[in-house]
Amino acid sequence: MSLSMHAVLADRHLDVSLDVPTGQTLGLLGANGSGKSSVLGVLAGLVQPDTGQCVLDGEVLFGPDVRVPPHRRRIGLLTQDSLLFPRMSVIDNVAFGPRSSGCSRSEALAAAQRWLTEVEASDLAGRKPSELSGGQQQRVGLARALATDPRLLLLDEPLSATDVEVAALMRQTLRRVLADRTAIIVTHQVLDAVLLCDRVAVLESGRVVEQGATEEVLRRPRSEFAASISGVNMVRGLAIGPDSLAGPDGTVIHGEPDLPLTSGEPALAIFRPEAVALHRSEPGGSPRNHFSGVVSSIEPQAHLVRIRVGDLSADITADSVARLNVSVGEPVVLVVKAAEVSLYHR
Repeated sequence: MSLSMHAVLADRHLDVSLDVPTGQTLGLLGANGSGKSSVLGVLAGLVQPDTGQCVLDGEVLFGPDVRVPPHRRRIGLLTQDSLLFPRMSVIDNVAFGPRSSGCSRSEALAAAQRWLTEVEASDLAGRKPSELSGGQQQRVGLARALATDPRLLLLDEPLSATDVEVAALMRQTLRRVLADRTAIIVTHQVLDAVLLCDRVAVLESGRVVEQGATEEVLRRPRSEFAASISGVNMVRGLAIGPDSLAGPDGTVIHGEPDLPLTSGEPALAIFRPEAVALHRSEPGGSPRNHFSGVVSSIEPQAHLVRIRVGDLSADITADSVARLNVSVGEPVVLVVKAAEVSLYHR
């Protein structure tokens, strides 16, 4: 079972088709005004499309002569503002959905407590929304969206209102609760797309201009927006310490983790091409990360030249290319300082 949608909104210049396999997370990428939030509104039943059809798990949610009301779609929505009821306690906010779906008060409260525990917010149960930080409100909003046991979870830039430390913790929570769940996340952050999404679709002017596996789209972007946020180097591997991982070929990468890594668990290293130095042979004496390979392409850009070595890239000056006399097919060594490498749980 899966989600399949085509919707047209003439007044918003929206004409979008999307397919999401069951158990996968799709990231919607695009500039402000590209139509991302409108797509979520259509799916949630808050916006009525002019034409189109949406089928979720075999049920038509909207189409010719069909419109299932929002409260019967079993779709959870978390917006940038958690929109908690200000006069209700946290646990009553989370219990509101199950209660509205016909559960008894005791059943609704049990579901609310279970999901507050799942998002690590059980200690907030008795507080009012005004007593919560922005990060705490997002955790409670996520618990409320999940408490109705939604078939589809919609997240509209869930980390945009959180600071760096809170975002790292919230990202861990999202990775856990999204596992094997069908979801769509609106984001403009490459990190959230890489860590949370199986696939991405890029919207420009209300239309999908590119879609595919997340890392493939970001490594080989075909749209202007994807190109503007992509280009980062990504290496997957297994953590071998709190601040290091081993890549697929055994290369050890040291870096700065957002949260300490756990040995043996999947991890991801990310670093910018402009942070990479290029050498013709192994440099000596420096405790930096080294990657050996063969130059696969040389691509002049605005002010720099991008050197591709396998799946990695280095941006260096044209003068450096001439000085090193680099050409396609030659062996080189890429070097990047540990301080320039960000490490994340995967």
